[in-house]
Amino acid sequence: MEIRLIKTFQTIVKLGNFQRAAEALQYSQPTITIQIKKLEEELGVKLFERGKTITLTSAGRVLLERADSLLKEYDVLNGALSDFIQGDAGVVRVGASEPSASNRLPAVLAEFKSSKPKVQIHVTISTTKELMRMLVEDQIDFALCNQPEPHLELEFHPLIREKFALLLPDDHPLAERDDIRLKDLKDEKFLFTPGTCPFRIRIEEMITRSIGKLRHNGMEVAGITAIKYFVQARLGIALAPIVAISPAIPGTVVKPIADMLDGPELGLLTRRNASGSKISEYLLDEIKQTLRVRA
Repeated sequence: MEIRLIKTFQTIVKLGNFQRAAEALQYSQPTITIQIKKLEEELGVKLFERGKTITLTSAGRVLLERADSLLKEYDVLNGALSDFIQGDAGVVRVGASEPSASNRLPAVLAEFKSSKPKVQIHVTISTTKELMRMLVEDQIDFALCNQPEPHLELEFHPLIREKFALLLPDDHPLAERDDIRLKDLKDEKFLFTPGTCPFRIRIEEMITRSIGKLRHNGMEVAGITAIKYFVQARLGIALAPIVAISPAIPGTVVKPIADMLDGPELGLLTRRNASGSKISEYLLDEIKQTLRVRA
């Protein structure tokens, strides 16, 4: 059923005859007649009783009751599609790994939503490995994460390198030191994230070169943003991305390490050669610009 036929029907009822409807819609009267005939054929019912005046049939009255809502729904749909085409509406499925999911992404999305209020954003927080799988299976549009292992279907766009710092209980002997180096950590007991975590891999790689293997306190914390609370509870000390542990929470201090190298790269992971929606591309650009400026 064509929307223009419903509009013609509604206009005839409103104005009382075919001639006035033709003038209002800028059609010829024969065109109006043909449109109503086509509508009646499609519906399989007669809509008007024709005579000196036109009156609605019972079927015509049923259609009239629904015509307003049909046309309003059409206008809403048409507006939504127009917004989508122009990049002002739509759904973006974003994946993110920690600590960026908690400490970087919310501020970027808040700014983006202020300029694109009609956009719906679905955020999935997971590990880089899991985000890779979701991206390949088209469950998310892109991911903000650390550099993954190479994958034929995916492409990584680096943005910044993470910076590491040392997190200590505030009564730790090193808490008062202004110049801390990797060798000063040789006999310390460390809290670690799991062995597959890119931060742990990078930390162990740097430490091994400088002082050998770190002492493990027998506890792993599967969440880089939670590790500061374990340090607060005096369960050990930790090397972690600055963005995950700053500002320090009560009972802890954050200290720079003079000879600490940068951590893994943070960037955007996308499907290779995939063309996303216009609104998805807008958000990708917003994240790129924001993170590079704040780096």
